[in-house]
Amino acid sequence: MQHLASRVYEADSISAVQELYHSNGWTDGLPIVPPTEEAVRACLEWAMMPPDQLIGIEPVRGLAITAEKLAINSVMAGCLPMHFPVVITAWTAMMQDEFLMHGATASTGGCAVLVVLNGPIRLEIGATGTFNALGNSDRATAVIGRAIRLCLINLMDVRPGVIDRSTLGHPGKFSYCLAEDEEDSSWKSLSEQRGVERAASAVTVMAAGAPRQIMNEWTTKPEEILETFAAEMRANLRHYSIHPGNYAIVVPKQLREHLQAANWSKTDVASFIHERARIHRREWAEVGKGAVVRDRGDSVYPAMESPDQLLVIAAGGPAGGFGAVIPPWLGNKSHAVTLPIGACIDCEPPKK
Repeated sequence: MQHLASRVYEADSISAVQELYHSNGWTDGLPIVPPTEEAVRACLEWAMMPPDQLIGIEPVRGLAITAEKLAINSVMAGCLPMHFPVVITAWTAMMQDEFLMHGATASTGGCAVLVVLNGPIRLEIGATGTFNALGNSDRATAVIGRAIRLCLINLMDVRPGVIDRSTLGHPGKFSYCLAEDEEDSSWKSLSEQRGVERAASAVTVMAAGAPRQIMNEWTTKPEEILETFAAEMRANLRHYSIHPGNYAIVVPKQLREHLQAANWSKTDVASFIHERARIHRREWAEVGKGAVVRDRGDSVYPAMESPDQLLVIAAGGPAGGFGAVIPPWLGNKSHAVTLPIGACIDCEPPKK
C-alpha cells in the first residue's frame, strides 16, 4: 500500500482539530471533517487512484495537483467516497487552459466556480435538481461545491487577500453546485448538448457571478417568458460588463413546461435569447457610465457571441414562475468546460 505524502497532525479532541485548521487558514470559515488517513484512502480507493496520481498541472502557476490532495480537501468538505470522482472531474475541467482558473479565482470581480452535474451519477449520489436547486438542496451538491472551494484555498492559496482579490465575492464561494433535473424534462441535458453522450455522467464548470432571480407568472408564451430572462441579461450588460461570454439560465418546471408545450428546444431558447440579449453602448449613460460611451453610442454588444455560449439548465422546484440568470465572470476571458466523469487528463474537452 502506497504511503500518503501529506504531513500528519495529531489532536486530542474534535474541537482541537477545528482550532488547528482554523488557526492555519485551512478552512472556508466553517467547521471541517477531520481528513483521517482512513477517510482519505477510502476516497482514493473509490476512484481507483494511487495517492500520487497526477490529476493535472495548473497552467498559469504550474502547480501539480495530485489525487491525495484533492481527496484530503474533499473529506474536509464532507464528501463521501462516492462524491470524489465528481471533484476530480471538476478539477480536471478547471485546469483546462480555456477555463483560465488563475484569472477567475484571483480577480477582483469575485466570481465562483459553478459546477453542473449531468447523467446517472446524479441519482447514484442523491443529487437533486428540484426544490432549492441553487441552495442547500442536498448533501451531494453541497459538499462537492464546498470541496472545490477548499481545494482552491489549500492547493492554490486562493484565500481572501492573498490570491483571491475579490472586492465582494458572493455566497457561491462556499458552494456553487447543482444537478440538472433530467427526469422531468424533455430537453437534452446540458452535457449532451455540449458533446457528451446522454448515458455518460458529466461535469460542467463555469466561472460565474451570483444568480439573478427573475419571475414571470403572467404568460404562457415562450417569447414573453424568455424576454424576461433576456432583460436580466441586458441589465447585466448595462450594470456590470459588456463583454460577451458564457451565461447560464436555470429554468424550473413551471416555466419549462410552457416552453416544452410549444415545442421549444434548448437550441430554440438559446437562439431567441441570443438575439434579444444585447444593448447599445449609449445605454451606459443611463446607468452612470456616460463617460465611457464617447463616440461609440451606436455600437451593439450581445451578451453572447453565439447561441452556443448559453448554458440552458433544467432545474428548480415544481411550482413558481421563477428562473435565474447566472452571468459570466468577465466575458470570454474564461470559457465553460464540460468533461465526462472518468475522462483522462490529456483529453480535450468535448466542447469549448
